[in-house]
Amino acid sequence: MGEALAIAIPTGGLAIVAYLVVGLVIGVESMGVPLPGETTLIAAALLASQGDLRIEFVIGAAAAGAIIGDSIGYFIGHRAGRGLFDRLSRRFKHFSPDRIARAEKYFHRYGVWTVFFGRFVALLRIFAGPMAGTLRMPYPKFLIANAAGGIAWSATIGIVAFHIGDNADKIFGQVSVWALVAIGIAAVGAYVVYRLRHRHRSSEVGLEAESAEA
Repeated sequence: MGEALAIAIPTGGLAIVAYLVVGLVIGVESMGVPLPGETTLIAAALLASQGDLRIEFVIGAAAAGAIIGDSIGYFIGHRAGRGLFDRLSRRFKHFSPDRIARAEKYFHRYGVWTVFFGRFVALLRIFAGPMAGTLRMPYPKFLIANAAGGIAWSATIGIVAFHIGDNADKIFGQVSVWALVAIGIAAVGAYVVYRLRHRHRSSEVGLEAESAEA
């Protein structure tokens, strides 16, 4: 699939069109439309490895598309509310109630980490912007995680695909799984720290109350 898409992307004197295609496809995917954003980035990186494009421009276009697309998706979700996903689930199989419920669960549990690491996971990459807006995540917090995740994802996928070539699709399919595992591990660690701090504060309050009574 990556090779077929690479052939379809214009090169040479029309390289600027290729960068626009990369940014547009990734941007529209980030708004919540199931397009092959990662495959497009990999295909463009392969063209860069052959000298047809410049890898720094490919990464820049991908990062810009990810950040802008996610932000547009955020405001769409913020404006439309939960009904947006209800309507989409009735029309598109990709927005099944089960997938929406899973994405929402990750957001409730892991917050901004879902936005950052979600860029590496196909399901969360599509839902991140609209879901964050629907759940009223503060935009400044969302933007920081969105920008950091978009840049990290674009640079990682672009540079690795540039160097490893045609095996990129298979490798990043496995990376998506491990990224999801990383979200879980980070969340568990954060929860443990939170519980320990909460218990410590409760103990201090109890001691202060006893001292006051004495």
